[in-house]
Amino acid sequence: MAKKKHKQTVLNESSNDFLKRYLDNPSPTGFESKGQQLWLDYIRPYIDDHFVDPYGSVAGIVNPGADFKVVIEAHADEISWFVKYISPEGLIYVCKNGGSDQQIAPSKRVNIHTKKGVVKAVFGWPAIHTRHRQPDGKEPQPKMENIFLDCGARSRKEVEALGIHVGCVVTYDEGFEELSYRTIISRALDNRIGGFMIAEVARLLKESGRQLPYSLYIVNAVQEEVGLRGAEMMARRIKPDLAIITDVTHDSTTPMISKILEGEVSCGKGPVLTYGPAVHNLLLEAVRKIADKNGIPYQLEAVSRSTGTDTDAFAYANDGTPSVLVSLPLRYMHTSVEMVHREDIEQTILLMYHALLNIGPKTKVKYL
Repeated sequence: MAKKKHKQTVLNESSNDFLKRYLDNPSPTGFESKGQQLWLDYIRPYIDDHFVDPYGSVAGIVNPGADFKVVIEAHADEISWFVKYISPEGLIYVCKNGGSDQQIAPSKRVNIHTKKGVVKAVFGWPAIHTRHRQPDGKEPQPKMENIFLDCGARSRKEVEALGIHVGCVVTYDEGFEELSYRTIISRALDNRIGGFMIAEVARLLKESGRQLPYSLYIVNAVQEEVGLRGAEMMARRIKPDLAIITDVTHDSTTPMISKILEGEVSCGKGPVLTYGPAVHNLLLEAVRKIADKNGIPYQLEAVSRSTGTDTDAFAYANDGTPSVLVSLPLRYMHTSVEMVHREDIEQTILLMYHALLNIGPKTKVKYL
């Protein structure tokens, strides 16, 4: 495993500006179009062509028309909520859009997205003074049947007058912030940070002037949070020969996480390479050697059965696509304060960049 850290400067002022704008823009599952437009506008100077599929996944293409095709991919969507029911008293009940966590909801500020614009609201919760008054004497826990939104209205009619209806999507009102020691927090780092990183790979390739011996598809897929749907569609459409997928994975060094069950991964120690059935072992070994050769630090993890990422969609599409997963360590996944380290972002970008310069039609992916 590589130990020497790569010192190449990766991000510039334009990159950092795009990162903040891209994270602060809401792109809930099924409603990714505004974020996808931001992403496409950013990568246009670094690609030769692009297409958008019917559900909004975007592929930027470098060197189109070659027989051999390689994909680098991330997903664009973030977890959110749907308005499910509006009570006569004007309280709004929700259902999950993706893997939203009801336990973190109480007292959070949210944006309800309507055709009239954004309506501000909060997840209400009984005061600590009143919560002991439950029949069983226990404090209530946040559940789907007892969390609710309060937008200030006091009747269903007042709620509807704001443009809110069943099916409106709801996102947390929290965004990009930089903390000490080069750490970043934001909602939706899972996985718009992946979309950011593959866009930066496209920029580095363009600035290098290197000609790839294959067509590169830089894919930002929709609807991963509800079952890898966008990746499935793109994999069938592109039919790539190789795929590098990037997503986030759990930093296991904070309290209440078992390293025995989750493995040991830490923010600030480099990207994570995964072993698992969907990951092609020969392609993974090629990427490890590329990391070692270029002094890029990395960590290892193993998964049971599936990776739970778009890697699974690409690996098992068509006749099988040799695929590898390059993950970014992240703390507090599926909360509104997801946390990553800038050093890991830069090293992950560099690993994908160098991998693309060293893989292609001659890469060995046949076991027998």
